[in-house]
Amino acid sequence: MSDDKSKKDEKNLTDEQQQDEELNQDQNVEEEEYAEDGMTILDKQKVDEEQIAEVAAKYDREFTSRKLVGWLGKAVSLVAISWALVQLYTALFGVFPTTIQRGQHVGFALFLVFVLYPVKRTLRGKKIPFYDWILAAVGAYVALYHILNYRDIIHRAGAYTQMDVIVSIIAVLLVLEATRRIAGPVLITVASFFLLYAYFGPMFPGFMSHRGYAIPRIATYMWMSTEAILGIPIGVSATFIFLFLVFATFLKKTGIGDWLTGLAMGVAGGLTGGPAKAAVIASATQGTISGSSVANTVGTGSVTIPLMKSIGYRPEFAAATEAAASTGGQLMPPVMGAAAFIMTEFTGLPYITIALSAAIPAGLYFTGVFMMVHLEAKKTGLRGLTRAELPNPIKLLKQKWFLALPIVVIMYLLIGGYTPMRAALFAIFSAILVSFIRKDTRMKPKTIIAGLDEGARSALPVVMACATAGIIVGIVTLTGLGVKFSTGILILSGGNIYLAMLFTMFASIILGMGMPTTANYIVQATIAAPVLVELGIPIIAAHLFVFYFGIIADITPPVALAAFAGSGIAGSNPFKTGVQASKLAFAAYLVPYIFATHPMLVLVDWTPVALIMSLATALIGMYAIAAGVSGYLNTKIHAIMRLVLAIGGLMLIVPGTTTNIGGIAIIALAFVYLRMKDKKDREKSEATSS
Repeated sequence: MSDDKSKKDEKNLTDEQQQDEELNQDQNVEEEEYAEDGMTILDKQKVDEEQIAEVAAKYDREFTSRKLVGWLGKAVSLVAISWALVQLYTALFGVFPTTIQRGQHVGFALFLVFVLYPVKRTLRGKKIPFYDWILAAVGAYVALYHILNYRDIIHRAGAYTQMDVIVSIIAVLLVLEATRRIAGPVLITVASFFLLYAYFGPMFPGFMSHRGYAIPRIATYMWMSTEAILGIPIGVSATFIFLFLVFATFLKKTGIGDWLTGLAMGVAGGLTGGPAKAAVIASATQGTISGSSVANTVGTGSVTIPLMKSIGYRPEFAAATEAAASTGGQLMPPVMGAAAFIMTEFTGLPYITIALSAAIPAGLYFTGVFMMVHLEAKKTGLRGLTRAELPNPIKLLKQKWFLALPIVVIMYLLIGGYTPMRAALFAIFSAILVSFIRKDTRMKPKTIIAGLDEGARSALPVVMACATAGIIVGIVTLTGLGVKFSTGILILSGGNIYLAMLFTMFASIILGMGMPTTANYIVQATIAAPVLVELGIPIIAAHLFVFYFGIIADITPPVALAAFAGSGIAGSNPFKTGVQASKLAFAAYLVPYIFATHPMLVLVDWTPVALIMSLATALIGMYAIAAGVSGYLNTKIHAIMRLVLAIGGLMLIVPGTTTNIGGIAIIALAFVYLRMKDKKDREKSEATSS
């Protein structure tokens, strides 16, 4: 009788209950205590900083700077600190006249790039060759020329002197070379093409043809006007972006990064696939202080990737999870990879409007990644951590809750109507003040000075990307290419909004494969976004659309830099990691289409009821597609059913009552079918075993 009773009890257990029992057989969550030191499990798995720097330098030129020591290192740091102080001064007392504010900004950046970044990565050392000193000095001179002669330049109103032409040609060449050193060849290749286009205009076919411009005209337009290098992108960099990057640096100095990672691990680490889910949460929160996919991947991934591997995750899956989550960090307000501030100028919308509009799409992105991680974890039986292995989230909150206050301060000030520049300034001061609450977070004067130095250096890639993107914007303005390109896309797409979005998506991803996000956005905002607006997509949705796909390039093979960086930490196959990251981040390829066709999700003409309905259909559709992509929904799914779920999910994403009802019906029928099939398979298995 006892044997019969045992078999009957086994039949009453579902497969999911059996799986949960297996996952928890070695852990008694209710009885075990949390680790005494909340960060112990994380510290044990953390990769050493030298390896992090090596991986980051391999995939991101931003990390390939010279390691200057002694008096030389101190002298260069003094220049960087002086630059930061100039920016703080203008935030406190008002910006200089436009050409002076932007000219000094580029001048400081040119000088620092040439002394910090070698002509080749392999020449990175502790000395600065004489030719880089010359280039740095000339870079400072062309900016100083602008500053000393800015009144005369304005009064000349286009009647430039021979000296103006010479200085302009030198300035353009210096900007291109500095950008090549810090951002790679793709951006300067695109900029060089546009410069050649301006000169050889009559030789181009069809709608791209124009009358052409002489070299003096092109050069002076690039450097002497406020339409190109010293245009809107650099203007935004010289006011908003720089201060937000300094703010992010000071936040890091308080240790908020480790705290957020520990908190995420404590909250989600014990769930099925816990370390992977914690990586998603940590990367989402760290997106508020990081503007680089690669930096976020190697920063958070130095903890999460080894931890995932240590409990049985495949290296490709561990690296891909971190890369997919970290790439989304650029989508998170308030920083958003620095592009949010430039977006204010291109769209004419207040910064706070852009940040709020970006919040729901960012949430959808991370929800999509979370769904994929959950389904993959259930499919492969990945366990969570025991409570003894986890930090105590309540204890961490009690200990260092104040570290989040500067983020609260900056959001409160922005919502309250303060300018981004003034809000960032006060947020920097608040980060310093809250650090004094605990001894282990306290910033000493030396730390504050180091923060100014690091903040200035972190701004260099953004400044040079904005300067070179300004060249492209200037050529588009000078030649009228923007209007011509828009006309070409409209003709090519036949006025079909989905085809236009598809062409724009491919253009953004291709450009993003070797171009910094900020520069990619500037180019697409100039050329592609107006097409989408003309086809009826709201301006904020159109600009977020091109911004998203520029970022997605960081996890899209063959050039998936964030995935490759994660692969470097995990020791996995880079290409397979990129493919896995693209799979996990399927939401990234869907979310832009969702908010472009459901503009309520970017808070355009929204009402509470309509917004909830749009969110509900988007989430159900995303979950169905996630199940189709992963091949799992409580049970493994065959190919045809995966396709059915994907179709049902896509129908929920396309706006319209008919498609929504059809999508829900398809998903519901598929779910019922899978439940019945699962039940039948269990009964068959039980009958066979008995």
